[in-house]
Amino acid sequence: MREARPDQRAPEWQVWAALIVVYIVWGSTYLAIRVVVQTMPPLLSAGVRHVVAAAIIFAVLALTRRTAGLRLTRAEWLGSGLVGILLLLGGNGLVMLGERDVPSGLAALIIAVEPLMIVILRRIFGERIALGTIIGVVVGFAGVAVLIVPEGIGGDVQFLGMLMIVVAALSWAIGSYFSKLVALPRDPLASTGAQMIVGGASLLVVGLLVGEQNTFRVEDFSVESLVSLGYLIVFGSIIAYTAYTWALQHAPMSRVATYAYVNPVVAIALGALVLSEPIHLTMLVGAAMIIVSVALVVRTESRSTPPPGALDAAPVTAHGHPGSDEQGKDSVSRPV
Repeated sequence: MREARPDQRAPEWQVWAALIVVYIVWGSTYLAIRVVVQTMPPLLSAGVRHVVAAAIIFAVLALTRRTAGLRLTRAEWLGSGLVGILLLLGGNGLVMLGERDVPSGLAALIIAVEPLMIVILRRIFGERIALGTIIGVVVGFAGVAVLIVPEGIGGDVQFLGMLMIVVAALSWAIGSYFSKLVALPRDPLASTGAQMIVGGASLLVVGLLVGEQNTFRVEDFSVESLVSLGYLIVFGSIIAYTAYTWALQHAPMSRVATYAYVNPVVAIALGALVLSEPIHLTMLVGAAMIIVSVALVVRTESRSTPPPGALDAAPVTAHGHPGSDEQGKDSVSRPV
């Protein structure tokens, strides 16, 4: 797979615009998920969410005559399918299951371990990680610990639900990492739609296999759950997921992964405003640590990003990647 050319890199303002959408919208989806699973089956509703979103996305591509985005190669379907299963079935599906017992704010806080998992994956696969990035991730992880340890000690949340969300974070981290290595459509909408159609279909199949269709009645669905599902389809899936997919293709992974630190802050604020969840001193301390960690990671990654044209002069390693990249952020193949 070829390395992305310097002139394909997006301007900083576009990267930040995409990240801000992911920061805010995905921070709010934890609350929406919590409302959905109160009266709707978690896996089937997640499957419907992503399949409907994929149908809308492909319809948009067809109406705008972007036919190239509708013609995916076999490699692109396989890559999109793998990423979609890891992100949506393993990631989103387990969050949906876990939030039946875990408060939305706490779920977002647990997911914040994802950047640490991504750094571990990068290290396992031989990438060199800058000291500033490692320190930032550790500080963020410590902030998450400050937030969740009191909950665990108090025993107020079921362990199985928390474990599901931890595994969800791991699955999402693996999917995010391998999205840099597999072939994905260049069109962000096509990439999002392909991932969602495969991931959503997988959620529906697994939901049917575990018998979720036998545990609910449509008449029991609350208006709040239906509205929340609609919000997840439009904002969580179509808008924010597309922004996330685009950001993964145009920004260092460590910077994109900072959304997992910002989302909990948004989730806590919404939990307090909408569900009247209490905010303790430990939450404020943990949130402050998380914000510091995000600033440190972004600053480190920004300083280490080579300027346009630097890759042309960089020595190439035996693996075909620029040997001067200290972070390893560009040492994974970008699908083109």
